[in-house]
Amino acid sequence: MMLLPLLATLTAAAGVGCAPASDKAVRLQADQFQTSLQPAEVADPAVNDYFQRIGQRIVAAARQLDKEGVGPKLHFDKKESEDWMFNNIQFHLVNSKTLNAFTTGGNHVYIYNELLQLCNNEDELAAVMSHEYGHIYSRHVQKGTGRQLGAVLPALVLGGAGYLAGGSEHGAEYAQYGAGLGGVAGQLGSAHFTRADESEADKYGFKFYTRAGWDPQKFGDFFQSLIQKGGDSTPEILSDHPSLAKRVEVAKKEASQLGPRAAQFRQPPIMTPDQFAQLKQRAQAAAARTPSDQSLQNSKTLLQALPRSCLMEDNPNPPSAQQAQQQLQQMADQAAERSRTSGGNQAQRSSAKSERRHDGSGRDSDAYDRGRGY
Repeated sequence: MMLLPLLATLTAAAGVGCAPASDKAVRLQADQFQTSLQPAEVADPAVNDYFQRIGQRIVAAARQLDKEGVGPKLHFDKKESEDWMFNNIQFHLVNSKTLNAFTTGGNHVYIYNELLQLCNNEDELAAVMSHEYGHIYSRHVQKGTGRQLGAVLPALVLGGAGYLAGGSEHGAEYAQYGAGLGGVAGQLGSAHFTRADESEADKYGFKFYTRAGWDPQKFGDFFQSLIQKGGDSTPEILSDHPSLAKRVEVAKKEASQLGPRAAQFRQPPIMTPDQFAQLKQRAQAAAARTPSDQSLQNSKTLLQALPRSCLMEDNPNPPSAQQAQQQLQQMADQAAERSRTSGGNQAQRSSAKSERRHDGSGRDSDAYDRGRGY
């Protein structure tokens, strides 16, 4: 892998100022980020196929709405094509006990297994997936309000997670660069989407979800489940994100305002309730079979460190995320220190070898002593 071109592209994705980052840059850094999360993906063909089938319905609905001119202004950016948003979008189930779902703004959406296990039916899962795709459709990572995430992804890819992504050949080098980008923990802690982003993702996620055929009356049910678990204790005015109660209220209002035309889009769920319950059990069993090697632990730490999207806990950067962010920071610092130490030792070895090789007569004394002469 050519390191310098990659670094240039990733740094360009972070950008400066308020201009949106390009789709190409965001997609590239999202693909690089995916290499760090791959070890944590739940490897079960039936589960993965199910997630892609839900995702395909969502994306197909979004494509139709795109043709109808439905979307925020940035979606129809004349400088960029939207075609990539409707091709090869990957919906990943990842093995993590963190309650979250997330997108890096490119072709990847991540649903955490802990969230899947909390879903009561396919409608709730589809609502979460539609919301996350809404961030992609609205270009929230590309635009100014999501740029903290765009700025920190290179640090994560090349920092604490760099050892995993770079392997034995480039791991320390990547980690050193990531550490040089600044405090990983501090950057990641402020990298969540804004209240306006989350509301907009709800707005268009609801449209995708409804057009794709799921029950519009159930779009807010997952948020309601979180409320019942005590997930809405901070007043909205003190939070960076809309309250769960407000989101349930808006979802119900949107559903009540749908005209008769909405009925024509209704489709049965892909799975019955019983099949969905079995799918959850299968996913849980597959997650339990995932090897607990170091690369998986690194990926799990990375998953836990990401800000809470979609669910919008009162604090999108809760203590559990902060702890994982500090772990990533330590990984980046330690790897960078190892890289610097290794570089210094290598320089000393090279200098000593050079001194041994020359005895003042221009001959290679090592070779001469070995009896090889010249």
